[in-house]
Amino acid sequence: MKIVIVGAGQVGATLAENLARENNDITIVDIDANVLRALQDRLDVRTVVGTGCYPDVLVNAGIEDADMIVAVTRSDEINIVACQVAYSLFHTPTKIARVRSRNYSNPEYKNKLFNDKHMPVDVMITPEQVVTNYIQKLIEQPGALQVLDFADGVIQLVGLRAVEDGPLVGQRLRALKEHMPDIDARVAAIYRKDGAIFPTGDTIIEDGDEVFFIAAKKNIRKVMSELRRLEKPYRQLVIAGGGNIGFRLSKALENDYNIKIIEFSDTRAELLSEQLNKTVVLRGSATDQELLLDENIDKTDVFIALTNDDETNIMASLLAKRLGARKVMTLISNPVYADLMQGGEIDIAISPQQSTISSLLAHVRKGDTESVHSLRRGAAEALEFVVHGDEKNSKVVGRAIEDIKSPPGATLAALVRDGEVIIAHHDTVIQNGDHVIVFLVDKEKTKAVEKLFSVGFSFF
Repeated sequence: MKIVIVGAGQVGATLAENLARENNDITIVDIDANVLRALQDRLDVRTVVGTGCYPDVLVNAGIEDADMIVAVTRSDEINIVACQVAYSLFHTPTKIARVRSRNYSNPEYKNKLFNDKHMPVDVMITPEQVVTNYIQKLIEQPGALQVLDFADGVIQLVGLRAVEDGPLVGQRLRALKEHMPDIDARVAAIYRKDGAIFPTGDTIIEDGDEVFFIAAKKNIRKVMSELRRLEKPYRQLVIAGGGNIGFRLSKALENDYNIKIIEFSDTRAELLSEQLNKTVVLRGSATDQELLLDENIDKTDVFIALTNDDETNIMASLLAKRLGARKVMTLISNPVYADLMQGGEIDIAISPQQSTISSLLAHVRKGDTESVHSLRRGAAEALEFVVHGDEKNSKVVGRAIEDIKSPPGATLAALVRDGEVIIAHHDTVIQNGDHVIVFLVDKEKTKAVEKLFSVGFSFF
């Protein structure tokens, strides 16, 4: 695909990196020539210096025959106008905009504003809301490292670290069915010392393995209990940072959890106290040891660092953990920092770029890709395909899993048929209309998986 990306910030740069690796024709537009030069040095992309909503700048970027524009600058208005210009002047087929303001995303206005008659944005991405939803799922499933929804949430893929006292640890995977005869689940992948293991029935789970399994949402807790002792539900949360994500998370959870939010700015703290109903708002620094001790950090179930500064988040999280917080989750934008900190004293490092990229990729991928989730900070992927066709024009319809020639490292883990979850086994036959969830340990094979689920011309 020929794609124009407007904005070379963290989201734009990460998206360009992902899409360039998949042999897309990428042009990235930004006002900062130095940032673009650094990107061009390490990626196979074209760059154009200029304001991304100006028609002549977009023409220089090749918008006239582009398949898609993705506008992800820090300005909602520039992003929206870029999509408007691309549609009105150049009839660009797909227009995606990053829109952060809650005013624009308010359901009362959103559908009336964003359509081809007024503001032609096909897909609106709100990174803060995407990250908020991601963290909320982690809080709802204590002990999970990653929780991903498929098929409108009826089935989930969960990543967790197996520990020594788990019933299944030290045993072969085939024992999972013996332990849970009434529950069907599938281990999609295992990571051991950063290396991927393709699971079979004879694979033995070891202490410390990062295990990704898939099951119906209602069965997730039971499967988790086989790999590690179940953690008690969280109750006491402390959030460091009252920005957009901190506010959204507090608003979403304050009726079900006891929440304290620490905000450094007097003005912002006052605004939070006015707009939050049950959350306790504290004015101060999240790296203030006395403040944390005064607020009983040792009785906190989860400390969540969500400021705009990586170093502050890391230091506050390390301090909270040292002072007795049961678990810490840390927002880290720098991927190098995230790799260093994950799995040590910081339990979960959250990458805002990877969360946002996942929500964008489904709209970029070929075939009927319903959703895409980036795993292990971009090293792996989980994809949901809607199957179409028949035995004549599809490589999967009417075939059992064991007869499908899937690429190396791809696991056809489960499917959803008419709302019913079916865990994939060797004799499971795929039908037209199924939602199939595929786990891919090697992103280089993404194109091959898309091709597997594509339909021949006779279908159209």
